[in-house]
Amino acid sequence: MYLIAFPLLIIPFVLYNMIAFLLSLEFSTPLFNVPLLSERSMSVNTGDMLVILAVLLLYLEILKATRLSSKGIMDHVLSMILFLGMTIEFIAVRQAATSTFLILVALAFVDVIGGFTISIRTAQRSVMVEETDRVVTG
Repeated sequence: MYLIAFPLLIIPFVLYNMIAFLLSLEFSTPLFNVPLLSERSMSVNTGDMLVILAVLLLYLEILKATRLSSKGIMDHVLSMILFLGMTIEFIAVRQAATSTFLILVALAFVDVIGGFTISIRTAQRSVMVEETDRVVTG
C-alpha cells in the first residue's frame, strides 16, 4: 500500500486552506439540505462536509496504525508534523480561527496519539508472542 507513510488528514487540511484562502468562502455556506422524517430538513454546510471527510480519513489512519512496518514510524512522524503545523496555523492565522479548523486540529491530535498508542500496544504483543515461542521451543 503506497499511502502508508502519507498522513491522510493532510487532505482536509489542504482543502480547508484552499477554501479559506483561494476561494474566500465561508464555512457556514450551505451545500445541500437533507430531508428528515420529522418533516424538517437539515442544512449541511462546507465545514460539516470537511469534518465528515476528516473523520472518515481518521478511521483509515487508525487502520494504518495497526500495521507493523518501518514505514509506520515515518507515518507517525509526518502526522506529528502535520498536527504541529495545524496548531500553529490555528493560533497564528486569522482565517484558521474557526470551529471547523479547531475540530480538524482535534482530529489530527487523535491521529497522533492513537497512532502511537496502537503502535506501542501491537509492538508489546509482538514481543510477548516472540518470547513465548522461544520458551516453548527451548
